[in-house]
Amino acid sequence: MNTHAPLDEIESLAGCCSPVTAGVVTDEVAVTLAKMFKALGDPARVKLISLIAASPDGEACVCDLTGPVGLAQPTISHHMKQLVEAGLVSREQRGRWAYYRIQETGLTTLASALAHTS
Repeated sequence: MNTHAPLDEIESLAGCCSPVTAGVVTDEVAVTLAKMFKALGDPARVKLISLIAASPDGEACVCDLTGPVGLAQPTISHHMKQLVEAGLVSREQRGRWAYYRIQETGLTTLASALAHTS
């Protein structure tokens, strides 16, 4: 089963919104972006995203993330849940283990929101 945050909500932001520096964003956009930025407000989550992005096949099993981050599996799962809910990663259950992939749309949305236009 592949679970996403409100991916349709994030995808709707990807192509329509100017950077936050280009004008006032709507309340809905502000809430969605804040949720995404909040998920990246923890150094462990930033490291988890970088580990997944750097994996050879673009995905990582939760079992492979505990060692590099130095946290227990339940803690990693908690952090990953936050990243999934923010739309930054997707989760797929395979038997006993959960596998995660980067949601490019989420990261692109954040980058676009910060882009400065002159």
